[in-house]
Amino acid sequence: MGRGKLRIYLGAAPGVGKTYAMLSEAHRRAERGTDCVVAFVEHYHRPRTEVMLHGLEQIARGQLAYRGTAFTEMDVDAVLARRPQVALVDELAHTNVPGSRNVKRWQDVEELLAAGIDVISTVNIQHLESLGDVVESITGVRQQETVPDEVVRRADQIELVDMSPQALRRRMAHGNVYQPDKVDAALSNYFRPGNLTALRELALLWVADRVDEYLREYRGEHRVQKIWGSRERIVVGLTGGPEGRTLIRRAARLAEKGAGGEVLAVYIARSDGLTAASPKELAVQRTLVEDLGGTFHHVVGDDIPAALLAFARGVNATQIVLGVSRRKSWQYVFGPGVGATVARESGPDLDVHLITHAEVGKGRGGLPVPRGARLGRLRILWGWAVGVLGPALLTFLLTVVAPEVGLANDMLLFLSLTVAAALLGGLLPALASAVVGSLLLNWFFTPPVHTLTIADPKNIVAIAIFVGVAVSVASVVDLAARRTHQAARLRAESEILSFLAGNVLRGETSLEALLERVRETFGMESAALLERASEVDPWTCAGSVGPGPCTNPEHADVDVPVGDHMALALTGRVLPAEDRRVLAAFAAQAAVVLDRRRLREEADQARTLAEGNRIRTALLAAVSHDLRTPLAGIKAAVSSLRSDDVAWSEEDEAELLAGIEEGADRLDHLVGNLLDMSRLQTGTVSAIVREIDLDEVVPMALGGVPEDSVELDIPETLPMVDVDKGLLERAVANVVENAVKYSPPGTPVLVSASAIADRVEVRVVDRGPGVPDEAKERVFEPFQRYGDAPRGAGVGLGLAVARGFAEAMDGTLHAEDTPGGGLTMVLSLPMAQGSGPEARTPAA
Repeated sequence: MGRGKLRIYLGAAPGVGKTYAMLSEAHRRAERGTDCVVAFVEHYHRPRTEVMLHGLEQIARGQLAYRGTAFTEMDVDAVLARRPQVALVDELAHTNVPGSRNVKRWQDVEELLAAGIDVISTVNIQHLESLGDVVESITGVRQQETVPDEVVRRADQIELVDMSPQALRRRMAHGNVYQPDKVDAALSNYFRPGNLTALRELALLWVADRVDEYLREYRGEHRVQKIWGSRERIVVGLTGGPEGRTLIRRAARLAEKGAGGEVLAVYIARSDGLTAASPKELAVQRTLVEDLGGTFHHVVGDDIPAALLAFARGVNATQIVLGVSRRKSWQYVFGPGVGATVARESGPDLDVHLITHAEVGKGRGGLPVPRGARLGRLRILWGWAVGVLGPALLTFLLTVVAPEVGLANDMLLFLSLTVAAALLGGLLPALASAVVGSLLLNWFFTPPVHTLTIADPKNIVAIAIFVGVAVSVASVVDLAARRTHQAARLRAESEILSFLAGNVLRGETSLEALLERVRETFGMESAALLERASEVDPWTCAGSVGPGPCTNPEHADVDVPVGDHMALALTGRVLPAEDRRVLAAFAAQAAVVLDRRRLREEADQARTLAEGNRIRTALLAAVSHDLRTPLAGIKAAVSSLRSDDVAWSEEDEAELLAGIEEGADRLDHLVGNLLDMSRLQTGTVSAIVREIDLDEVVPMALGGVPEDSVELDIPETLPMVDVDKGLLERAVANVVENAVKYSPPGTPVLVSASAIADRVEVRVVDRGPGVPDEAKERVFEPFQRYGDAPRGAGVGLGLAVARGFAEAMDGTLHAEDTPGGGLTMVLSLPMAQGSGPEARTPAA
């Protein structure tokens, strides 16, 4: 039984028509004979959506009771028993009612997919886990119901349901999305044109990235080498020189000219010669390209132009940005340079920009780097040609053109050919040149000529010395070439290891990012970190990148074991043995990253459990005393009133009833703070932010304290603030009640407000005993009471709840010393946009 397929309708905001599109698709499939059922669809009494449910089989929902209220959720067991071909499941990010089979609905969907049932679902862009902070910064609302990005990315099909902000607002105004009594509030808050435009852009960009992933996978599977210019991708070739910053900025400007442009800076470490790259300069350029929204890549290549073009075609780039060579004019005799070679071989589908800069023509500080210590086939052929054909041509010239040069000069000329053969082709062509040269010297230039006989013993010694010197020079040149190659290899390895160490020091602990670096560095198709519990257990994938990662080290082109039960597996090509040393370092680091990630997860779980245990312990302590104290007073007063043995006067009855009321109020306040703290701990506090006058809220927050205990100073000219009215009232009430509790009798608490820059500060000043500096933060922790506060005066949650509510509104709450003694609580709130002190004048 295969796994089912998942299709997701993704929208930028509620009301764009995701559910309607899903139901339309279900009708189309049902008309074609597909067995479709509605597992869970929420129509929210939208008439057009509700009509679309007609004609589709609906599976009855499961009933769940939670805190005395009945809820309905998708019945996973009923869907599995029905086993349709396609199940419609709305709102993928929904959190199920406690007591359900799974915590989240996407987990229910995973069960259906595992059972081979195709699922069609919906989700809004604001519910993706990775975009939570971005959406909150745009809308001011923190989404509590989220779905992991990977769940949506794994979908077989993602269809964007798009609608312009103006059209969506018109749809809402016509009552097609929300009930009429909620339309005005929605249009003026979450569904403002700016919010909808930003959310729409997020959705479009996210889907574009997903499409780009599909494109990369397709090109990899079908081995497409030709560049498809679906979007502008600009590759910047860096040498580690100072001109790199100019190239990066120029590429960023080019990317800005096209929508969705992307900049990829790449440094190719040469393995065929020593390079002069500055690690410090590369680090600066890496930071610059990341600040400009691009990415930095480090690649090893024997042939720099070929490696650069291969990288560009591998990422489907459309443009390459290179700097004009820094070489001096005479240095071009060693070759046309990287820029000219890349421009010549780029082909018609890849544009190459050569950018001038301040370093043009200043040189690289020495002789140009030789093109190769690892000799290519063409170079070896040239070496044999010089070593074998060169002596014959030289013999012709010396016998015909300059026959009177002399034997000594003849030997030096032949020796120069041997050195040239060694420089070009290595040891064997040089030895061949020495042998051929010595035979030609003996035959044509050593008396008697045209014979192999040597009459003069001095000439025998000369030729022997020539052969010895030629062989020695060839050996030294070849040894130098091999040492150069080894040095270049070690330099490339050290650069990679230095980069790896830099990642560790910078705290870059993403396993996928490290595996991607391995894949790019060694030019592989995929990389995967595999592990298993024991020798007999199957391998599982802890992380992978690239298309078609292998699931068993035996099937990989290259595998590097890490310990007894872990291995790094690569596919694409077989690497030489000399690469495994660096690869082993990457494998070890990948294992460390994986262990670190798991330790962090365990630490987070332990921290959560410890915090929960601390809260539970404090709650038990509070329930055992602080909550029982008002209950005991209420029970004693009620028992007294019901007693038949005592005849209570009206004054006594009134006093007892007042005591009951006071105890009930205290109990209500304590329970309210406990519930508020629970909401803060579980992250279910969502602020509905709107523009509000402080003089409308602060007086209402003083209902729980005596009238003469607080002095107000709220100027009428104070700017408006962007806050949640209910949360602000509770926060101010808790702070004021705490101040009144510690303020001396007869000394009122001062509540004042003032505007500072783009913030409005509410200051609650008391003249109590104050708090030392080291305890000023501790008073905001849950279940903390400072000093000799009497038992029964509260559970120590008032200030903790106040700070939590303040932070939910993008505000802050901190404590300061009151000049002359006491404590001042400072509540800082965001000023409403366009509402400054000059925007309001007092009424005449």
